Amino acid sequence: MDMTDARWRTATRSSNNGGACVEVADNLPGRVLVRDSKDRDGGTLAFAPAAWSSFVDSVRRSGR
Repeated sequence: MDMTDARWRTATRSSNNGGACVEVADNLPGRVLVRDSKDRDGGTLAFAPAAWSSFVDSVRRSGR
């Protein structure tokens, strides 16, 4: 998977949890990438944009 143009950003709620952070790149066509900010070379998950959006909406509704 080519991630050359991925623009990574840290999750907005990750600053107060002791370094348990994720980074998201949602600028690539047809996929959203997610990785662990502490282990950037440890692997990357890829989601379809609709699946990622559904996940984020669900987390927001749950208040977490």
